[in-house]
Formats: sequence, C-alpha cells, structure tokens
Amino acid sequence: MGAGHAGLAASHFLSERSIGHVVLERGDVANSWRRERWDSLRLLTPNWQSGLPGFPYDGGDPDGYMTSAEVAEHIARYAAHVEAPIRTGTEVTSVRQVDGGYRVTTRTGEIEARTVVLASGACNLPSVPAFAEAVPAEVLQRTPFEYHSPAELPDGGVLVVGGSATGVQLAAELRRSGRPVILATGELVRLPRMYRGRDILWWMASSGLWDERYDEIDDLPRARRLPSPQLVGTPERETLDLNALTAMGVELVGRFATLRDGRALFSGGLRNVLSLSDLKLGRLLGIFDEWAQSAGIDADVGAPERFDATDVPRSARWELDLRSGEIRTILWTTGFRPDYRWLDVPVLDWNGRLRHDGGAVDSPGLYALGLPVLRRRKSTFIHGIEDDARDVVELVSEYLAQRAVSV
Repeated sequence: MGAGHAGLAASHFLSERSIGHVVLERGDVANSWRRERWDSLRLLTPNWQSGLPGFPYDGGDPDGYMTSAEVAEHIARYAAHVEAPIRTGTEVTSVRQVDGGYRVTTRTGEIEARTVVLASGACNLPSVPAFAEAVPAEVLQRTPFEYHSPAELPDGGVLVVGGSATGVQLAAELRRSGRPVILATGELVRLPRMYRGRDILWWMASSGLWDERYDEIDDLPRARRLPSPQLVGTPERETLDLNALTAMGVELVGRFATLRDGRALFSGGLRNVLSLSDLKLGRLLGIFDEWAQSAGIDADVGAPERFDATDVPRSARWELDLRSGEIRTILWTTGFRPDYRWLDVPVLDWNGRLRHDGGAVDSPGLYALGLPVLRRRKSTFIHGIEDDARDVVELVSEYLAQRAVSV
C-alpha cells in the first residue's frame, strides 16, 4: 500500500518474481511529494543517489538536489517504467486479518490478499507535543505539512521547534525573510555538506556506513529515533549548521520542554547537547579518514578536516512569554510519525510504532517498507529502498511458497 518510491520498488521486485499484486494509493502517485512539502524544499541527497531499482538517475545534474516537484516527476516516471498496477484515489480504511490472509477495505470496495506490504511511509503525521494545545490563541501554529512559504505567516517573530534538517532549513528561510527567529533544539545530528572535497553522503555511502544492517546496530531503537541530519541541498552545496544560523541572526535555545501559564520553558541542557553533537561529528569524520586510508584513496581526496565547535550562546534564555507579542508564529518541526489508524491488526507497540523484524511485521504475511533503519541505515532514503525492497519481497516469496506447500 502506497505508490511512493517504496511501494513502487516493491512492485518492481514482485513483478520480477511474477507475484500478482496491486498497489493502492490514496491520492496520486508520489502524493506526499506533490501536496505535503513546502515550496523551497530540496532533497538532502544528491541526484546521483536518487536511482530506483532498474531506474538509475539519468539527468544532467548528478551533483544537484531535486526539488519536491522534480522528485514527484521522477517517481511518476518510475511508476510508468515498471508498469506498476496502481489504483490511485483508493484510500484504505481498514486492514484486518482473516482466514487465508487479510481483508483490505477501501472507500471503493474490499480486497482479499494473502500478504500485505505496508509502504505508506514514515512521515504521514506531524509529531506535535500535547502541550501545544495550551499555546495562546493569538500565536499561529503550523507544521511542515501546513507551511509553504514565509509569505503565509504574519509579520513578527517565529519560534521554530526542532533542530533536524527541516528545522534548520525553515529557520534559515524565515530569517532570510526578515523575521526574528528563535530555534529551540534538543538532540541533533550535525554534518557538513562537503568533506575533503566530496559530498558528505558520498562518504556515508562509499565507506559502507549506510549499508550497516539493522541486526548489526547495538542500540537499534535509538538509531530508529535519531533526527534527520542538519543538511540542506543547494546549488552552492553550503553547510547549514547551527553556526551558520547563528551568523544569520537566529537565536538558539534549548529543547522546548513544556508550557506553563503561556510561558514556553526551555531545557537548560543546550551546551551539553551541542558538545555531544560536535563530539559525534568528530568521531564520524575520524571513521571516514581511517576508511580513506585503508581504501588507498587518501591521495584522491582532500586533506582531513575538522570544523569549529558549535558556538554555544553565553546565556541562552530558559523561558519565553508567548503572550508578549514577541512570537507571532510557532513552527513545529518536531518530527513525523506513520499513520496506522486504519491498521486493525494488533502489531503496534505502546508508542504506536510498528513491531517488526527487518520489515517482517509481527503478524504472518504482513510486511513493511520505508521505515527508519528498517533493514539498513539508509532505509528511508530514495536510493536505500532497492536493497530493502529486494529483501522484503524475498521474505514475501518465501512465505507464499511455505503456504503453498502446507495447503
């Protein structure tokens, strides 16, 4: 279910194995890329990493970064290329386990299936803290699904909550529009856009780090919860970290911990959070340097680099009166979560996350794709779906073969 890149990759491998299937899509192909992205969005990954199974990137700008409209067109061309059996405009309202498999109920009818692959994505709903309901009514609240450009927001200050890729990108965009911006951040993943003359994601891919399997990771639950890295895809291939935002005039504060009597209260641990992110960045670059030496490519890339520590505010404020008029808008960039309201199978944990082992969900014949670190660290990226989809379809094929023998 889902005609994004994950669902279409699964369709490709199912067709290769002559396994009959249908791809259900609530809207159009690549629906979320068409309707749930802000205007200036570009991929974090360079175009050469946007290939899909049997469909490598063939454009004229391999080192560029696709816009959301270009991603939607890329996925639509892939759907035509693989001749996926898609039913668009088919919203799923229920998936229930029945004898012999599953009953999938849509607004246009029902389908009986021996197996179901959930490929509806990991970013269907914004994750907004419950205390957002107590924000004063005069402060406009938006999520990235509702935000398109600074022109839509009222004049005045903006509090951006969350220091992931989305948070830093939108904080920079809003600051460039002339607005005062405060960024509240908790745990973050700092990365330079370029390292030793190559895109940082070239290092992630070439060193093999992105291919690390889920069953090789020490703390898998934590790895699956990590925020997206602070990156932006621009023609200038610029680094957008907290130092860049500070230089632009963005004010940094700690994690938005709670709201009390109209006052936003921020964590006092900002210095420790920033120090830890700098430490992790140094370790990662050290891994890349060691790999470059062992792979014999030191002479082919630039010299090892280290970057300035993140500039910690001398006295980051701990609270902010949201009734004072200083902040007119809050932009919640606090992450996303899947939408499983239609999944009537008891396979969710107490946090609402899908219980699965490398994409094999905790219910016979039910599988998933496109979730963070599903089978590899690269699972949620477009180029990362090929290996995952091949593996999951192999699991589907084995399950169907076992059922055929037992019947």
